[in-house]
Amino acid sequence: MTAPGPALFVDDEEPLRIAAQQTLELADLDCACFDRAASVLPKITTDFPGILVTDIRMPGMDGTALLRAALQKDPEFPVILVTGHGDLELAVGMMRDGGYDFIEKPYAPERLVDAVRRALALRRLTLENRRLRSQVTPLIGAMDSLRGFSPEMETVRRQIRTVANSDADVLIVGDTGTGKGLAAEALHAASKRADRPFVSINCAALPADLIESELFGHEPGAFAGATRARAGKFEHARWGTVFLDEIDSLPLALQAKLLHAVETRSISRLGSHDWIDLDVRFVAASKSDLEAAAAQGRFRSDLLYRLNVVTIRMPSLAARRQDIPMLFLTFVGQMADRYDQSVPHVPGAVLDAIAARDWPGNARELRNAAERYVLGLPEGGEQAMPVAGTLADRVAEHERALIAASLAANAGRLKDTYEALGISRKALYEKMQRHGLDREAFVESDG
Repeated sequence: MTAPGPALFVDDEEPLRIAAQQTLELADLDCACFDRAASVLPKITTDFPGILVTDIRMPGMDGTALLRAALQKDPEFPVILVTGHGDLELAVGMMRDGGYDFIEKPYAPERLVDAVRRALALRRLTLENRRLRSQVTPLIGAMDSLRGFSPEMETVRRQIRTVANSDADVLIVGDTGTGKGLAAEALHAASKRADRPFVSINCAALPADLIESELFGHEPGAFAGATRARAGKFEHARWGTVFLDEIDSLPLALQAKLLHAVETRSISRLGSHDWIDLDVRFVAASKSDLEAAAAQGRFRSDLLYRLNVVTIRMPSLAARRQDIPMLFLTFVGQMADRYDQSVPHVPGAVLDAIAARDWPGNARELRNAAERYVLGLPEGGEQAMPVAGTLADRVAEHERALIAASLAANAGRLKDTYEALGISRKALYEKMQRHGLDREAFVESDG
């Protein structure tokens, strides 16, 4: 996370500069004061982590010109305007032109502190989003599909790198949509078999009366309609990788024959007594608990023990919330390319809300949401879209989403959360109460 930067305070009146600096420093906020707009402008860059507070009425370059110059450098740079009573209409117009907030003189110290804190939080989020976007682009190679900077995904990638060049059979387990198939493809792509076939078989989708023939092949006359010899999927995968998705759906009788193939690396076609040697690696995947299925007699325990030489567990999105914004941006880019559209901007408030949401369908559900976003389709009440309403409504919703996302990323740990947000413990408690956020909702369960 980008470290919070200073608030650049510009006013031609020295007493106001001194008072502002004292106010902000007492609130543990860095502040740098300037008496002229021209002096502060060189400080503002696209990667500057701070924000700007400027008076409107100043000699030379005034606050209006400074706002426009700052936004030319960075259209998302937060600028807070300080205005006298007679300039209220002008300040409102400058908000329409891209100003973040305005404070009317005379203002209470708490008003300045609150505005600066919110602006700094927005700036941190903006820079973090840019960092995530920049890191999405160079992720190329065998692990490209397994994006994520969380420890959970790094564990998955490390396991794949460790076992890729061995011939050990692998079992991949995880909920629907967690990327079990992508992990299998990455395992194959990183292995010495990468230039050989990768044959993916969805065991649940194979017709019950044809499944044995599909896997093992058949000879002419093996059954009604078998007029010629046909190689099965296992033969097509020789010297490569066989991926058995939803393996728990295989009938028990087929599990026995598969066990023989895994143990001996040989198969016999239906209607034949000859054995065909296989040089393949077996990778299986299941969303259900195979140990429980074996205990209940629904899955052969000996087949389970043959397949799970190495077990890779795919984490759910709920277990790696910090990856959600980057994944959503990745999917948005992919969908924009699919529909030959320019990549739409995703506001920080949208990414906040997305990170705070539950995604029971995991990456698959998140990809669908990204597709709807690119197509401009309404979300029908989903929280991922920015809320409409007054500026105060939108600011409040943004603040709530930011706090919720930080609580989720820190598993409900309050100290980590208020330090990440750059606010005090008391301020975090008050804001959580105001926005109806319960810490317990973000604490990770041990079960």
